[in-house]
Amino acid sequence: MHDNSPMIPVTDTLAIDPDEIEMTFIRASGPGGQNVNKVSSAVQLRFDVAASPNLPGPVKDRLGALAGTRLTKDGVIVLTADQHRTQERNKADAVARLVDLIARAAHVPKPRKATRPTKASEERRVDTKVKHGATKARRSGRIDLD
Repeated sequence: MHDNSPMIPVTDTLAIDPDEIEMTFIRASGPGGQNVNKVSSAVQLRFDVAASPNLPGPVKDRLGALAGTRLTKDGVIVLTADQHRTQERNKADAVARLVDLIARAAHVPKPRKATRPTKASEERRVDTKVKHGATKARRSGRIDLD
């Protein structure tokens, strides 16, 4: 995508440069009729997470975790889009999926605050355990002091 196009917005404060995205067109499986064997309409998008100057470190880390198997050992996200019959729609689909992935990685998860169970919930839990134990004791024929 090397065409002096503007940055691709991801969030209000984050955008990626289209030059960071490398796209190759490959033959797609699926719909296409007689055209399917001669037109390369599927898009393989590659985005080098590690080399991206526009992503802060924590976002890169979360993006790597979110990408899962779509991330290569070299830190490159590979997305394949072949849902549509045209290169343009597949290209737009691949870019939209990348932007969505980065946007999800940009969201900072709220840290979990450790809390203690309430006294009432502890009592309910113990009471349930006692009742369950009594039920099992009756089944086995043991005497129950309920």
